Amino acid sequence: MSTFVISTLAAILALGAVGLRASVRIVKQFEKGVVFRFGQVSSGTRGPGLVLIAPIADRLHKVNMQIVTMPVPAQDGITRDNVTVHVDAVIYFRVIDPVRVTVDVQDYEAAIRQVAMASLRSIIGKSDLDDLLSNRERLNQGLELMIDSPAVGWGVHIDRVEIKDVALPDSMKRSMSRQAEAERERRSRIITAEGELQASEKLAQAAETMAAHPAALQLRLLQTVVEVAAEKNSTLVLPFPVELLRFLERATPAETDRAAPEVTPDSAPETAPEPAPALPAGLSAPAGQQFLDRTAHDGVGADR
Repeated sequence: MSTFVISTLAAILALGAVGLRASVRIVKQFEKGVVFRFGQVSSGTRGPGLVLIAPIADRLHKVNMQIVTMPVPAQDGITRDNVTVHVDAVIYFRVIDPVRVTVDVQDYEAAIRQVAMASLRSIIGKSDLDDLLSNRERLNQGLELMIDSPAVGWGVHIDRVEIKDVALPDSMKRSMSRQAEAERERRSRIITAEGELQASEKLAQAAETMAAHPAALQLRLLQTVVEVAAEKNSTLVLPFPVELLRFLERATPAETDRAAPEVTPDSAPETAPEPAPALPAGLSAPAGQQFLDRTAHDGVGADR
C-alpha cells in the first residue's frame, strides 16, 4: 500500500514538474511576448519577467523591441542628369507594435529590406548627382518618409536612414577632378589679381605721399640701404639720385657744329714756286735786296 502511494505521488510530482516547465516562460527586458491561445491572439502582450501560459492551449511568441541596424544592399541607378551611380544605405528601425509585427507581416525585416531597396532606386532616379554628393540630408529625409509609410502599417517605426556611399565611374571621377582643378585655378587667379590691384592702389598712394614730401623718399632710401646691409655680404650700395641725372641731361647743350676736317701736309696740294722778280738794271746786290724786301712789304700791305 505504501509503495503504491509513493509511486502515485512521484508520478503526480513528475507531471506537475513537466506541466510547470511547459507553462512557465521567461521574457527578457528588451522583449515582449504575444500569446496565441488555440491560434488566436489573446488580449494584451506579456512584459519582461516570468510568464505563465496554459501548457497545451497557449503558445508564446517573443518579439525583440531593440533598434535594429539593417544595411541596404548597394543599388545601381541613373540619376536625373544621366549619370550612372552605385549607392548603398543603412536603416535604423524598431518595433512599436509586437502584435501587428507578428500577425500582419510574415517577415518584417525582409519586407523592410525590399521596400528600402526600391525606395533607394527611386530616390536615385529623382535626384541629381550634385544632390547625392552634397545634399544628402534632404535625400535621407525623403528616403525615410518613403520607407516609413508602409512600415507604420506593419508596427515598425523607421528611426533613421543614411546614404553611406556613392560610387562613381572612373571617367566621371576624372572629369570632376579636372573641374575642381579648373575651379581652384580660377580662384587663385582672381585672388592674385585682387592682390595686385590692392598693391597698386597702395603703391600709388605711397608715391603721392613721397612726391608731396621729398624727405620721405630719402628715408625710404636709407631704410633700403639698412635692409641690404643687414646681412653679412660683400654688396656695396651707392645710392645715386635720379634727379641729378636729369639735371645733367638738361644742362648738356646740343652739339650743332661739327669739327672741320684737318689738313695734313701730305694731303695739301703741291704748288710750283713763284719766280723771283727781276732786278732793275744798274742796281748792285745789296741795293737789289733792299728793293725786293720793299716790294714784298708793299704787296703784303696791299693784300691786307
